[in-house]
Amino acid sequence: MPIQQLPDTLVNQIAAGEVVERPASVVKELVENALDAGASRVDIELEEGGVRLIRIRDDGGGIAPAELPLAVSRHATSKIASIEDLEQVGTLGFRGEALPSIASVSRFALSARARGEAHGARLEVDGGRVGDVAPHPHPEGTTVEVRDLFFNVPARRKFLRAERTELGHIEEWLRSLALARPGVELRISHNGRIARHYKPVRDGGEHLRRVAEALGEDFTRQCLQVDHAAAGLRLRGWVGLPTAARSSADQQYFYVNGRAVRDRTVAHAVRQAYADVLFHGRHPAFVLFFECDPRMVDVNVHPAKHEVRFREQRLVHEFIYRTLHEALASTRAGLAGTEAPAPPLAGGAAFGASSYGQSGGGGWAPRQSGLGLPVQDTMAAYAALYQAPPAALGDVASPAPMPAANEGEAPPLGYALAQLHGVYVLAQNAQGLVLVDMHAAHERITYERLKAALDGEGIRSQPLLVPVSLAVSEREADAAEQHGEALAEYGFEIRRAGPQALSIRAVPTLLADLDPRALALDVIADLREHGSSRRLEQARNELLSTLACHTSVRANRRLTVPEMNALLRDMEATERSGQCNHGRPTWVQLGMAELDRLFLRGR
Repeated sequence: MPIQQLPDTLVNQIAAGEVVERPASVVKELVENALDAGASRVDIELEEGGVRLIRIRDDGGGIAPAELPLAVSRHATSKIASIEDLEQVGTLGFRGEALPSIASVSRFALSARARGEAHGARLEVDGGRVGDVAPHPHPEGTTVEVRDLFFNVPARRKFLRAERTELGHIEEWLRSLALARPGVELRISHNGRIARHYKPVRDGGEHLRRVAEALGEDFTRQCLQVDHAAAGLRLRGWVGLPTAARSSADQQYFYVNGRAVRDRTVAHAVRQAYADVLFHGRHPAFVLFFECDPRMVDVNVHPAKHEVRFREQRLVHEFIYRTLHEALASTRAGLAGTEAPAPPLAGGAAFGASSYGQSGGGGWAPRQSGLGLPVQDTMAAYAALYQAPPAALGDVASPAPMPAANEGEAPPLGYALAQLHGVYVLAQNAQGLVLVDMHAAHERITYERLKAALDGEGIRSQPLLVPVSLAVSEREADAAEQHGEALAEYGFEIRRAGPQALSIRAVPTLLADLDPRALALDVIADLREHGSSRRLEQARNELLSTLACHTSVRANRRLTVPEMNALLRDMEATERSGQCNHGRPTWVQLGMAELDRLFLRGR
């Protein structure tokens, strides 16, 4: 077959294979065009999951009648005009491919009225065949109708899923858009019934209300707010607490300059930030907005614009990791997500202590009002219920005298009451009852202290008596040679021994017992891909975690009230103390309302 120029219709259908994957792709491209046109309200009507009909109405700037044929032409756009514009794209769309691609695989109609125009106009395209522009009554804005998607490409239509599945893809993308554009009103109807209505949030401070509407109130109750700027970069949004991690990565939304993207650098940085607090197999939830100079990011990477490429990849990775790592490190047991610290515990409350005093052991313990009797007399009065003679209770010690408290607010985890089965500590705070897993809590405290002690010493290197030879690819050998100084900072001394060979002459002292070959290869791979590596830190932390686990207080160990209170105070002062080293929660709170429901109080 001789070389020949393809007809425009076939070219558009080929492009549609990249841009238009399913009805959700059509909705994405059309709604993004509406937002780029300045729309504050977008109405989306769907029939049969978008296969039969997709109609998008907006109140944006509209299109002049003379420009309608140009709008459905390939590579025609109002968003860029030069290579300089392409290098700093600020709009969601810019390729000029979406409308002609969609029009080539559907029965397409474009109606619009530009601002200031007296009349509107309409243009119809049937499977790529462009009709004539005709006058048409229309308010200011644009309406796009897409009927019978893939009617002329039956092979593509066979790949579409069930109506409910296709609708689910559309709703998920619109959820992502609603999070990014809280000021835009979005109405979605399916088969004539309203499916979702995102009302606009005018005040930026109420953005969290839109987040709750999209992801549910459980997320907003168990998240941390993040807002950090440095080096021309800014990261803001919300990250879920480790204890609220999910079994799948279905609530992870990341935006670069307002554009929802999926990026390996970002995913790696987030995983590393959560590595020390997340239970195995769980995924964090987050809604994060990353802002930078548009010239620092290349959005012209993927036809559907799902991916981006950062010019300063290492800087972005470190910035995201450090911001999230410090946000998670600042959490303490007793502080729940976005909630404020607990208010002071009022004396004489219906369920609580009348005053607080310091016990003889130096810890803090509540003075319980109870029945107003000494402990000995109280236990003797109820001895018959326990079927034990009063003499058997003679070992119970009377509480030490407690002076009246004037210490101000009660701490977040409150004061210890008792120990349950040698495993859990029961404490009372302003909200109600606190249950603490004493081994998990002490394990985190010990682990953080071990890490802090080693961080103060730095990484020490241990020379090997016999250098270890390592066969690698030429690319890995080049990376080891290029990042020699970084490897030395991590405690490695690695020299090139040939085009595809390395020689390991020194390793980090703490990790000397591990396999140096596997460790070195992992570190080199991270340096090559991300510009930095935390493999050594992760391996070191695994050793410290095991050590902390074996040296922490064990189950069935009886603690005194002062010891229990000391544990609570250490938890409040220790980073990440809401989870143990393995990601399990260290404490739970039962509020007074929950306790009342258990006992049907107030009914």
